[in-house]
Amino acid sequence: MIRKLFIANRGEIALRVIRTARAMGIETVLGASAADATSLPAQLADQVEIVGPGPSSQSYLSVESVVAAAVRSGCDAVHPGYGFLSENATFARAMQAKGIRFVGPDIATLEGMGDKLAARALAVEAGLPVLPGGEAATRADVHTRAAQTGYPLLLKAVSGGGGKGMRRVDRAEDLDTALDMAQAEAQAAFGNAAVYVERFVALGRHVEVQLLGDGANAIHLGTRDCSIQRRFQKLVEEAPAPAMPLAAREGIEQAAVRLARHLGYRGAGTAEFLVDATDFSFYFLELNARIQVEHPVTEAITGVDLVEQQLLVAMGKPLSLTQAMIRPTGHAIEVRINAEDASADFRPTPGRATRAAWPAGEGVRVDTHIGQNGEVPPFYDSLMGKLIVHAPTREEAVDRLSKALESLHIEGLPTTAPLHRRIVADPRFIAGGVDTGFLAGLAQ
Repeated sequence: MIRKLFIANRGEIALRVIRTARAMGIETVLGASAADATSLPAQLADQVEIVGPGPSSQSYLSVESVVAAAVRSGCDAVHPGYGFLSENATFARAMQAKGIRFVGPDIATLEGMGDKLAARALAVEAGLPVLPGGEAATRADVHTRAAQTGYPLLLKAVSGGGGKGMRRVDRAEDLDTALDMAQAEAQAAFGNAAVYVERFVALGRHVEVQLLGDGANAIHLGTRDCSIQRRFQKLVEEAPAPAMPLAAREGIEQAAVRLARHLGYRGAGTAEFLVDATDFSFYFLELNARIQVEHPVTEAITGVDLVEQQLLVAMGKPLSLTQAMIRPTGHAIEVRINAEDASADFRPTPGRATRAAWPAGEGVRVDTHIGQNGEVPPFYDSLMGKLIVHAPTREEAVDRLSKALESLHIEGLPTTAPLHRRIVADPRFIAGGVDTGFLAGLAQ
């Protein structure tokens, strides 16, 4: 059993974990920075431990500070949420050394999936297709690999995630500049400047598979499409992936389960794939060894509480779900409401929401930590909340989302809500099956 759960995160995901933990009778401790000491998650947690000052490098990203706070709290388990230290093997090992369970995969899995090249090799072992490309340890190696792969290509941080340390390169003469930028960003974000080369698929779709495993068995909970992105970061997610032949969808799902079983995966994870929009061939990208921002769309169509499943597996319980029990119904769409100015290249707009009126109603879910006069600090990701809709068909879900966005009112700072209203009205989105170049063609 887990008696007392330390949540090493903030914002809407901290609230999400608190909600399920409370329903399971588990006491919660929030590890909060000084900037989040009066946040909504801090108000709702049973206990708060300060993990450091506002800047994340001194608080949420400090293994030493977070472990010390967890030990002070007297907890017996830690949920890392997403981002920050959620996939950090050093953090998981440090917690285990203090006798605190890590709600997530085994350390060996974290190490294997945290290094994108190692993850790529493990995927090949499991029989999954990968994009042409590979390791490039030196500048000369990058040039050699680029010549072999061809243009356009992507430079990707070996320790990467969230679009950081990633650059598209269309011409050989741009390679050195892009490499310098990718390495600098990777070093700043992950403390590791190493990058690798991968072919860029122009008409690509980002499709992922939600996985659950207990170390002995693994199942999938269907697909999600996350193709609408800005700077390789997701804006809109839906489940199941629309406008995709059944054979292609089943092929991706089976490949993901094959990888999870090959790894002896424990907990919730997401296998991400690049799908060629022209012929639906697919290629493994990475496995995110944590809960995803977009997990609510999967919960909506399956009725499964993914955080509850994470906690049950962490307690050592076998999966209570079988593949036959997963019977998705309807269609769900999520949009991320960020404190950003989409008209100014998505410039972050931290500040105070003088008004925050979120929509409600049948088939509408909102995951947010920002209420009236809620503060968006300048130190962290700009996510204010997620608006999720569920309906019997995709057409009805799009209509429900459009109406929900019209009733969403946030004042005091610019948000991405106006952008989402334009996306939902776009004929390409209404038709479904857009590729990752969608945003570039969006009418102003």
